[in-house]
Amino acid sequence: MPPHASPSPVESTDLTRSFLGVFRFSGRALALVWSTSRALSVALALLTILAGLLPAGVAFIGARIVDAVVGASRLWASRGQAPLLPVFEWVVLEGVLVAALAGAQRGLSLCQSLLRAQLGQRVNVMILEKALTLELAQFEDSEFYDKLTRARREASSRPLSLVTRTFGLGQNAISLLSYGTLLFRFSPWAVLVLVLAGLPSFLAETKFSGDAFRLFRWRSPETRMQLYLETVLAREDHAKEVKLYGLGPLLLQRYRDIFHTLYRADRNLTIRRDSWGFGLGLLGTLTLYGAYGWIAMSTVIGRITLGQMTMYLMLFRQGQSAVAAMLSAIGGMYEDNLYLSTLYEYLETPVPAATGATRRGAKPDDGIRFEQVSFSYPGAAEPALHDINLHIRPGESLALVGQNGSGKTTLIKLLTRLYAPDRGRILLDGTDLREWDESTLLQRIGVIFQDFARYQMRVGENVGAGDVSHFDDAQRWREASDKGMASEFIDSLPAGFDTQLGKWFRDGRELSGGQWQKIALARAFMRSRADILVLDEPTAAMDAQAEARIFEHFRELAGGRIAILISHRFSTVRMADQIIVIQDGRIIEHGSHEQLMAQDGHYAHLFSLQAQGYR
Repeated sequence: MPPHASPSPVESTDLTRSFLGVFRFSGRALALVWSTSRALSVALALLTILAGLLPAGVAFIGARIVDAVVGASRLWASRGQAPLLPVFEWVVLEGVLVAALAGAQRGLSLCQSLLRAQLGQRVNVMILEKALTLELAQFEDSEFYDKLTRARREASSRPLSLVTRTFGLGQNAISLLSYGTLLFRFSPWAVLVLVLAGLPSFLAETKFSGDAFRLFRWRSPETRMQLYLETVLAREDHAKEVKLYGLGPLLLQRYRDIFHTLYRADRNLTIRRDSWGFGLGLLGTLTLYGAYGWIAMSTVIGRITLGQMTMYLMLFRQGQSAVAAMLSAIGGMYEDNLYLSTLYEYLETPVPAATGATRRGAKPDDGIRFEQVSFSYPGAAEPALHDINLHIRPGESLALVGQNGSGKTTLIKLLTRLYAPDRGRILLDGTDLREWDESTLLQRIGVIFQDFARYQMRVGENVGAGDVSHFDDAQRWREASDKGMASEFIDSLPAGFDTQLGKWFRDGRELSGGQWQKIALARAFMRSRADILVLDEPTAAMDAQAEARIFEHFRELAGGRIAILISHRFSTVRMADQIIVIQDGRIIEHGSHEQLMAQDGHYAHLFSLQAQGYR
């Protein structure tokens, strides 16, 4: 809902429920801060109590100083002498209290700064840890990305803000209680007026906090688009096309348009918020000066002393500030709770429990079977795969052929359990994939996708990413690079395996597309225990001869493993033991190269067309 629209009854009910639950996340935030640093949490609590008590003590001592000065001046006028020591004692005592108050406030600032750094890191780690537990489908969901964006942009700072405001509320409550105790001696009505004067501003601030939160949720997609445009305009992997196609001005203008849309909403909210805040704030000012007049008249008629007048004026001014700070803290806590709801909404995203525990299949020599497997992507109108039946035995090689979007990569995603079939089942060694222990299953599969990651790290770490248990093992880097045919060019780099790759960091080197693909191939061979190797068009940047040589090398190294290849080059595909042709998510042809050519069907037609291009 746009921020300027009136909330619906349902939204109003939700807003009321959120306000009534203003302390809903306070306990969780306090527990989070406590677990982050107990020492700083205790120091923060003690300093808060001290900072709450000291101002009333300073006001009380100030009144005693004024009365002592008035008394001493009268004695001096009548007798020519007066005891000055009591005056100086009160002055020294006030100085000590003021110094202690300054120290408490400085200590609070120090604790908050240290906690802010630790807690910000803690919350960001919680967000990233949660990301590691999520499924691929959630990362491909735009609504989930909005949820993640909201959590990362605001929620990381909100727990400490909520805790700080909670302690601030306690500090001002202690101060107000001490002020009220002293003001009650003047008049109980003064205490009531002090509390009621701040309510109008509080109600307005709370209302606009809700509006600001609705604006924050409403504009999450636009904010994410801004971040994406910044990436496209300022990263090296987009720079070539942006320059060649002249996309820069167009995308920059779109970036500006989004900003102006968001700015108008922010501007309208800010104007309304500050206008109402100024008008209602005048009520507090009028109340303060009305109290001044009341206290001044009480002094004139002799009801209170000059020192008491000074104390009550200070108490009323500081009490009004305490009330305003308390109400502002409650309003801020309400706002923090709203934003923290986005953090916990993300952290509590349901993740299916891992049910598989099998580490060894029922039929170790059976290989991989797809039985009547169908799958549709979330929100898709048509299934990506229909009734797939397939059997790959250990030691066999399989090639997948088909147009882009036909379902080849989707089949691999199902095999690696990144997705689960909607219908049918996939068996490995005679056991359903859903029954396998996930870590055991992933150790058995080495996959290189066409869009493999190019990490801005050292060469060796790019290779070692294939097996995190040997991530820093230089010997394994060398063995895997030999198998991936990458060692020759790696040895020619300035620092070999220690060469920084990419341009994001100092002295980084960029590789050619073919070199990156050899790095990716070496990454697949890092998994020495993997008996299923999958190449999903990772050699597309190489020429046909280089790809054929790599695949032949790949087949030799695969040995008794299952090898699955996706490629558009039929000179490479023909080496596979069996070939399946996928079209619109269905297997339309299946057999060896010779069998498919003899059928003179779709595969034979495509092979002939491609062969003509090489004549």
